[in-house]
Amino acid sequence: MPSFQQRKAIGDAHERRVARELALRGWDVSAWGQEVLTEAVRFPLRGTESSLHWTPDLVAAKDRQVFLIDSKSRMTSRTTRRHAVERAAVTAHLQFAAWTQLPLCYVFDNLDVLTPLDVLMLGRTGPQPAAGSGSPYHLVPTRRSLTFDDAFGAAQQPHASELGAA
Repeated sequence: MPSFQQRKAIGDAHERRVARELALRGWDVSAWGQEVLTEAVRFPLRGTESSLHWTPDLVAAKDRQVFLIDSKSRMTSRTTRRHAVERAAVTAHLQFAAWTQLPLCYVFDNLDVLTPLDVLMLGRTGPQPAAGSGSPYHLVPTRRSLTFDDAFGAAQQPHASELGAA
């Protein structure tokens, strides 16, 4: 099983990809969640039951819309074509959405998008333990997901001036 640092590096790369894809669609993106905390705070927080452990990774804004986004890397089975989300994350994210009054969504490696409510309503409880964490999780068929473009709009084509053409 990969170490926490290996899993974190993969997750960080996925967060950067999601941020780039959002930027291509005209969204402004800021890191949020545990990424803005020091390791001295993150480490003990991971061992608690606090919902802060599940703070979404990114905040994106476009015009007057704001989304909270939790990037989910390596949480989709190619064999069963299902996304996996830990039940504790879904519970915490439903609370975050209620507390912040902002939409929250998961973005998977293939850029599929689900909300915590989608996961709760469309998912089935998966067998234990989940790879990596040993926590109970929900499984949602990939066909039930929104596409990234449906959720955030199509990528904008760069203008000629942005490509260096006159």
